[in-house]
Amino acid sequence: MQSQRAGRGLRIAAWVSVPLGLVLVLGAVGGIALGGGLDGERVTVRGEAMRPTYSPGERLTVMQVGEGEIRRGDVVLVGVPGRYGNAPVLQRVIGLGGDHVESRDGVRVAVNGKRIDEPYVMRDPLGSTGSPYEVTVPEGRLFLLGDNRPNANDSRYFLDEQSGSIAVSGMRGRVQEERAAPVAPLVLGAFGALLTLVGAGLGIGGFVAGRRPGAWLR
Repeated sequence: MQSQRAGRGLRIAAWVSVPLGLVLVLGAVGGIALGGGLDGERVTVRGEAMRPTYSPGERLTVMQVGEGEIRRGDVVLVGVPGRYGNAPVLQRVIGLGGDHVESRDGVRVAVNGKRIDEPYVMRDPLGSTGSPYEVTVPEGRLFLLGDNRPNANDSRYFLDEQSGSIAVSGMRGRVQEERAAPVAPLVLGAFGALLTLVGAGLGIGGFVAGRRPGAWLR
C-alpha cells in the first residue's frame, strides 16, 4: 500500500513537472525568436569598409526590420542596383529621409545642425581629409557611410544620385549585435528541459513503485 501511495505521489509530481517544463522550453524558444536568436540571414564580411567595427571574414546575423524601425547609427545590409557590382554591402545609417547631413571638413559629420559622435570611425592615419559635402536626404531614403572613412565607397561618392542616398526598400536587414542576444530565454529553456527530464523520471518511478509487489514474480 505504501508503495502505491508513493507511486501516486511520484506520478502527480510528474504530471506537474513535465507540462511546466515544456511550457518553459516553448516560452524560451519564443523569446529567442522574438529577440532574433533563431532566424536571420547569416553573412560574411567581405570588404574593409566597416573596419574597425567589422573585419573581413567576420560572420554576422542580419535581421529584417520594418522601415519605421530604422535608426541613425544602425549598420544595415543594402543592395543598390548599379552600385558595388549589384552585391550587397554593409554600411552605417547616418541620415534618414528629410535629414540635413553635412561635413564642412570632410571628416566631422553633422546631422540637422548637430555634430554626431562617431567613436566607431577609423580615421586616416595620415591625417588627410575627404571632400566637404552637404545634402538633404530625400524622403524614403537613407544616407549611408562606412566606418572606415578613408576606404569606404559610400554615399559620399554618389552625391549626384539623389544626394548619394539609397531607397529604404533596398535594405535587406539590420546587423544583430551578437552580444545583445537574449540570455534569460536560454537559461529558462535549459531549466525547462531539466524539469521535463526530471518529471519524466518521476513518472517512470511512480509507475514502477505503484505496481503490485507480486507483479515482478509473474
